Amino acid sequence: MNLEKITHEITTVLSDQEMWIDLVVILLKVVLITIAAVVLVKVLRVVIRKTFSVRIKGPLLYNERRQQTLSKLLSNVVAYVVYFIAAVSILSTFTIDITGLIAGAGVLGLAVGFGAQNLVRDVITGFFIIFEDQFSVGDYVRIGAAEGTVEEIGLRTTKVKAWTGELFIFPNGTITDVVNFSIHNSIAVVDVNISYESDITRVESLIMEFLDGLQDRYEQIIKPAELLGVQNLTTTEIVMRITAETLPMQHFAVARGMRRDLKDFLDHRGVEIPYPRMVMMQRSPEEALGKNANS
Repeated sequence: MNLEKITHEITTVLSDQEMWIDLVVILLKVVLITIAAVVLVKVLRVVIRKTFSVRIKGPLLYNERRQQTLSKLLSNVVAYVVYFIAAVSILSTFTIDITGLIAGAGVLGLAVGFGAQNLVRDVITGFFIIFEDQFSVGDYVRIGAAEGTVEEIGLRTTKVKAWTGELFIFPNGTITDVVNFSIHNSIAVVDVNISYESDITRVESLIMEFLDGLQDRYEQIIKPAELLGVQNLTTTEIVMRITAETLPMQHFAVARGMRRDLKDFLDHRGVEIPYPRMVMMQRSPEEALGKNANS
């Protein structure tokens, strides 16, 4: 009898058309809300990106680095807000008391806040990093032992990509010491090695001639390059130092180009670049025997 009763109840439930219609309606609402949330996030991200792009190209540009950072951060915040609203809307379709759930979430969030102090510290530190413009997306920085380009600054973490491809992810609360290479101009340093047989005065004149047209060849150089003079005297060579002020983070490329061009320039003018040499001394058998006899 119990089996027949259970079977009858199951049959009655499965044959309830109104229940199936309500279920289909709920599923359609969930699907539509999800699709709407995804589309809205994509549209808002495009709007944010276009808005900041227009401002960057416009006459009111004040800091392209800062605008790129704020653009990514605002896109993340918009995604969090839209998906939260979508989740609340989906729960409401299942006739769940949203008011009580939000109140409970507030109490739970407060309790979690006391326990997750590191998370709160990460968020607050991230806010001050952006507010104080310590570094921005695209900057070349050194954080601890990591050095690379800032890929993203989020509410909780910062991502730095090294030039070799490694991606370092730092909780914002752990970022204490930062070296930012992208704020001020850089200095390209080139050391020129010449042999002791060379005429230093002539070499200095040639280098000054080379530096006169250097700024025209490299648009990254913003001030005329300078010859500082003799930097060091080693056992095999004389080291002369050249410096040039460049745009931020352009000193590596400029220094490489200067070394190549200067090498060609000096070669065509007969200035010898020192290289390691080996001196071999060979004694005749008679000299070796005579030395042994005298000893």
